[in-house]
Formats: sequence, structure tokens, C-alpha cells
Amino acid sequence: MPVERFRVATYNTRDFLDDHRLAARLVRAVDPDVLCLQEVPRRLLAPWRLRRFADACGMRWSGRQRGSGGTTVLTAPHVELLDASHHRLPVRWPDRTRGWARATVRLPGGHEVTAVSLHLSLRAAERVRHVEAVLAALDGVEPLVVAGDLNEGEDGEAFRRVAQPDRLGVAGPHVPTFPARSPRSRLDVLFASPGLRVLPFREVAVPEAVWARASDHRPAWVDLEVG
Repeated sequence: MPVERFRVATYNTRDFLDDHRLAARLVRAVDPDVLCLQEVPRRLLAPWRLRRFADACGMRWSGRQRGSGGTTVLTAPHVELLDASHHRLPVRWPDRTRGWARATVRLPGGHEVTAVSLHLSLRAAERVRHVEAVLAALDGVEPLVVAGDLNEGEDGEAFRRVAQPDRLGVAGPHVPTFPARSPRSRLDVLFASPGLRVLPFREVAVPEAVWARASDHRPAWVDLEVG
């Protein structure tokens, strides 16, 4: 199969508490092939709200989210979803639920890729346990993209355990993503396995004042090459 390029994005949407219509417009501007989401609605009318958001983004939702801890994966219409699953990560009550979502897709050129949306705990020790559990479940999966809100920077232990060059390298972005109004922390990160080549970053033209109206995080994305 020929070499194929694709874009993966990650976005914490804060339960659609901000302007979800504007968030969808931002997604359309980024134009990802695969979108890893965190903090999507989990309870009242959640499936309907997620399907509505996916439609507004011009993307497809698998229709599965139970036990997701607020994570899921959307795919572009030209990307075939082969398999999707959602998993809960244990947290101390009454903390917000955490989880991860996994989607295996087939790109238009025939390459298969697994993408994982991950949202880690606010507690450092839990983040490490979460990462260990997720990486164990993904052992042997290749090619692989792991993306999401780690709730810590590159000096954190959980971040370091994910960023193992022989398994998952930091693909991007190399700019802060939180808070959206004036980003200071790089909490939203994408990692790619060695079989994927990271391409030069391409900006998306969005007025600076727009980001904070859509969510408290900015989306992050990376262009990759496979084959």
C-alpha cells in the first residue's frame, strides 16, 4: 500500500458547558480524520448530545460510550470504523469519573490505525496507575496513536511512562493548550508509535478570541504518515 497521510486531533470539550456549536466549528477548521474527545456528556441525553455534536463536526460517532469516563472517538466520513470500545479507570469517590476510548480505523488508502482517547486523574498516583493499565491493554498494538488530557506536563511521572521512544513518542503539540484564553500548560498531548512518521505542524487560522468561547482547553492535532 502507498504511504498515507492523516490527521489526529484531541479536544477536551468541558461537557459542552461552553459554546458547543463554536467547538464544532473549530473541529471543522482543524479537519481531523480521527478526533479523540475528553469531557463529553456522560449522563442526561448524552447519546443524543454526542450524535448532534458529531453531526455538527461533520464526523461520525460509534454510538458507544458506556463506561467511557467522558471519553470517545469520532471519525471522518471517509474513515472506516472497524472497532470501538470504552473503558473506565478507577478513581477515588467522589472524584470525576475517568476513562479511555479505543477505536481501530481503516484509512482510505487501506492502512489500519488504532487511536486512543485518554483522560487521566487529577491525582498524580492515580495517573500513573491509569497509564500503566492502559499501556498494558495496548501491548502489541501497532500502529498506535494515544491522545488526550493528561492533567500533567512532561515533567510528570505518568507523562514519562507514556513517552517511551521505543513505544510511543511525543508527536505534538509543542505549545501549551490550557487554559484556552491564555494557554500556559501543555496538558493535551498526542503520542505516536514508531511506525508512524510525524509531519511538520500546520497551523489553523482561528481568531485568538474564539478559542476560549468553545471550551477551557484548546484542541491539539498532529499530521502523521503511515506506510
